[in-house]
Formats: sequence, structure tokens, C-alpha cells
Amino acid sequence: MKIGIISVLLGDLSTADAMKYLAEAGAECVEIGCGGYPGNAHCKPEILLHDEKAFEEFKKAVYGNGLEISALSCHGNPVHPNKEIAKKYHDDFINTILMCEKLGVDTIIGFSGCPGDCPDSKYPNWVTCAWPDDYPAILEWQWNEVLIPYWKKTAAFAAEHGIKKIAFEMHPGFCVYNPETLLKLRNAVGPIIGANLDPSHLVWQGIDVPEAIRYLGEAVYYVHGKDVRVDKANVAKNGVLDTKNYGDILNRSWVFRTLGYGNDYTYWKDIVSMLRTVGYDGVISIEHEDGLMSPKEGLKKAIAFLKEVLVKEPAGEMYWA
Repeated sequence: MKIGIISVLLGDLSTADAMKYLAEAGAECVEIGCGGYPGNAHCKPEILLHDEKAFEEFKKAVYGNGLEISALSCHGNPVHPNKEIAKKYHDDFINTILMCEKLGVDTIIGFSGCPGDCPDSKYPNWVTCAWPDDYPAILEWQWNEVLIPYWKKTAAFAAEHGIKKIAFEMHPGFCVYNPETLLKLRNAVGPIIGANLDPSHLVWQGIDVPEAIRYLGEAVYYVHGKDVRVDKANVAKNGVLDTKNYGDILNRSWVFRTLGYGNDYTYWKDIVSMLRTVGYDGVISIEHEDGLMSPKEGLKKAIAFLKEVLVKEPAGEMYWA
């Protein structure tokens, strides 16, 4: 397994400076944002796809620092009911696919997206309950009329351009938010669809992450290294669904934390062990979203934590078996 980092946490630095910093900090791989919600501070496909000089400078910044590109990411909502917004996120995703092709990268990270509740909607509608009957009707329309057709078409385009893995982050607010919905879309579209396993979004939903990994099995295509702290006192009063601002740390039911500040070594060692058990031996890509810690300090602590929990060498023969 390798230590990776999502470069967006250093969006205030140039590509060259960011890659130099990440390499010196101990990263082996980098996941680079190409659009969507986190932006494209270090990789602008609309430029790099057409400007060969800029493209060579980009490659030098990454590979010249000894880094590998583990994936390109584009976290948007290409099935947004607002057609202009949807088109922007769709175009970002298509350009990210083309950027992957140009770089020889076969993995792209993103969200499934979430449509509205009908063709005339203005905003996405994330369904979280089975009654009244309006909600199952919305789900059926979202999946059968929008989500599955969109990803069948987009996945086919991705495959034509060398993409082998579209790894969806299972994120509440979007149609794919847990292992069951991930596998539902994978079964409908095909094995190019898999999971970007971000434990932080699963833990606060009450999901046992090692068991989720066991359930997903070979569909685990990528892993994010991000922790979450569940505030038991606030959960006891209000449950885990929380719409308060992420900055309201004292009163939220849960907040994102740097690795090790939400769950201990034992928990993360169980995650790493189960990943190995199902055959995943790729990167764990650190994502910093800790409101109590600067990006650089959070990154430093997360790398030190991962060095303790990752398994690097092949297991070898079981001489005792």
C-alpha cells in the first residue's frame, strides 16, 4: 500500500510548489483535482489538453518530484436538475477523462450526483426514507430515468478513452451514499463502476467500515484517508443527520478530523487488514478537512499515522500453515 494525498489542500500553492511540498512531506502518490466542487488549482484540463508546453511543465512538476498520479478527481453533480450546472459538471468530468487518457491514468474519482424529483426541479432531492409513497416514486424516477442512463453513456465514453475504474465516493446527499447504492449502480452500469471508500462518510452513518469493505469486495477501487469524530452527546440529543455548518464544531453531531483524531490505531488497522483481505493493495489518499487543524499540520500528522497502520510488504508464504 502507498501513502497518497489529495492535492487540493494546497490550492494556494502553484503546482510545482505543491508537488515539491507533498513529496518532501512523505507522499508517494498524488490525487489531483480537475474540476467540480474542490476546483482545479493544480490541473486545468482546458489548458493542459491543448497546450503541450504547459502539459510538459505539469508532468515535470509531478514526476520530477518522484510522485505517481494515483487518480484524477472531479467531484461534481453532472445530473443536477439545473441544466447549466449539470453541463458544467459534466464537461468537467469529460475533460478529466481526457486528461486521464493523456497522462495514462486509468482511475477517476467522483460523485454519482443527485437529480431533482422531476424534470422541472430546481434543486437536487436526496431521498432518505421509504414513506410517504412520494419518496419511493422519486427514487424510481431518479435512478431509472436519469442516473442509470447518464452513467451508462458516460461510462462507455470513459472506457473508450482508457478509463478502467470510475470510483464513486459514497457521500450522503448523492444517490450513491453507501455500499448498497454503490453496488446497485455498479450492477446497472457495469464493473467499470466501483467504490472510492472514504471511511469518514460511512462512520457517521453508523456503518462498520471493515464490514462494508468485506461486502464491497473487489468493488473497492480506491480509498480516501479521512477520519471523523462522532460526538456522542450531540448524537444522543439530535441523531446523526446534521445540517449545521461544519464550523459549528461544538454543536455538530459529527465533524471530519485528521487521521487518528476520530478513531484510533486499532480501528484503522482493522480497515487496512480488511482491505488486504479483499485484495486491495493500492493507495490511501489523505484528504484534509479538519476544522481544528491547519492543512499542513493535519497532513503531517496523517502521514505519520498512516506509516504506522499501512502494510507495505507482500505477506509471503504461510510457512506455519
